[in-house]
Amino acid sequence: MSDLQAYISERKKSDPEFAEGYEEGFHNFKIGVLLKQARENAGLTQDEVAKKLNTKKTAVSRIENHAEDIRLSTLEKYAKAFGKKLRIELVD
Repeated sequence: MSDLQAYISERKKSDPEFAEGYEEGFHNFKIGVLLKQARENAGLTQDEVAKKLNTKKTAVSRIENHAEDIRLSTLEKYAKAFGKKLRIELVD
């Protein structure tokens, strides 16, 4: 177990509020990371994506860094900017 994993485990045990919000926060963080990786893999800058989405670079930065309130329609537009399709799955 890494130091980070040990810290998270101990923090979850000692801080119920942290434990309650951890999973949701982690999933939101992963969405932002996935979007940033997709943009970088496509060889696009935030400014170039912003132009494709008809928005500002600051909006793209906010999407990549704070994806907790992102709309499904925004995710679809983001995927389309890279020539991709969005796929959402429900898994057990």
